Amino acid sequence: MLIPILRFTFVGALVSVLPVFAEQSAPKVAALRTEGGMVLLPGGEFWMGTDSPRSMPNERPKHRVKLSQFWIDRTDVTNADYEAFVKQTGYKTIAERPVDWEELKKQLPPDTEKPADELLQPGSLVFTPPDHSVDLRDMRNWWTWTIGASWKHPEGPKSSIKGKGNYPVVQIAWEDAKAYCDWKKLRLPTEAEWEYAARGGLEEKRFAWGDTFMPNGKHMANTFSGSFPEKNTAEDGYAKSSPVKKFPPNGFGLYDMTGNVWNWTSDIYREDAHQKAAAEAAESHGGCLENPQGPLQGLDTTRSRIDSEQRVIKGGSFLCNASYCESYRPSARRGTPPDTGSEHVGFRCAKSAS
Repeated sequence: MLIPILRFTFVGALVSVLPVFAEQSAPKVAALRTEGGMVLLPGGEFWMGTDSPRSMPNERPKHRVKLSQFWIDRTDVTNADYEAFVKQTGYKTIAERPVDWEELKKQLPPDTEKPADELLQPGSLVFTPPDHSVDLRDMRNWWTWTIGASWKHPEGPKSSIKGKGNYPVVQIAWEDAKAYCDWKKLRLPTEAEWEYAARGGLEEKRFAWGDTFMPNGKHMANTFSGSFPEKNTAEDGYAKSSPVKKFPPNGFGLYDMTGNVWNWTSDIYREDAHQKAAAEAAESHGGCLENPQGPLQGLDTTRSRIDSEQRVIKGGSFLCNASYCESYRPSARRGTPPDTGSEHVGFRCAKSAS
């Protein structure tokens, strides 16, 4: 769990042939088998990552990956879904638990002083936009550690999810997402599975629907319009998160794979993971990795905190804007501490077809 003393730096009938979709305002949806809110994806080979110069270094290079068929949720897990889990199990998320300083300080630099007791209370990160332009290199300019923020109170203790059962659940740490998946006898998708699902049958396209951000002038995802972070014009209809299924599905019939809220994956984050994967595939796997499970050890040189257990989040969110991160792309990726929830991170579940 991060607190203010830190600098924040921070996927019917089964068709036998998968079509390649042309650029259009809404991708043609393949006739894939669905069951219990999940879609069975046929698997196969695809290009993971990108070689585009309009990308972050951690997305490069592209490399060939082969996946077995697997199931994945059509939408993000919603508030109503998570509420059912909590009611049955009594589970408390990390944001709702007392802060253990002795445990927390193990994750911080040795010289970190203990914060005041009033700061060591349960809470989470809430987006608090400034009223003026700020230095985009420091996320503290728009994120605030908020005591009382949790999945039930995503914007702070005075907020509520009442009437928002069909919104993605947020303020969920990686551990909280995994607990829900375990309860459902499911799992989090691997990064490779998530990216394959997000691409929706398209190969090497910039977005989940093609290469044009707004084909025919149509908003395809919930993103930040305007000047980030101080002014969101909400041109797509939403200033913050939106209910699931409000934007067109991708070619696999999956909703909000990019934009709205980031999704946790099972992979440990390593900034050079794609470089290592490409080299490994070229050397010993005939140019293609099969069902990769991610690195065994993490690496993120942008952080002052040594954290080998960051997890990969994918998809971007309602806070992504071309002037800042433009992470509403299938290849975009970020490492996030597994004990940290925030207002723009959620998840969806997966399971192996076997």
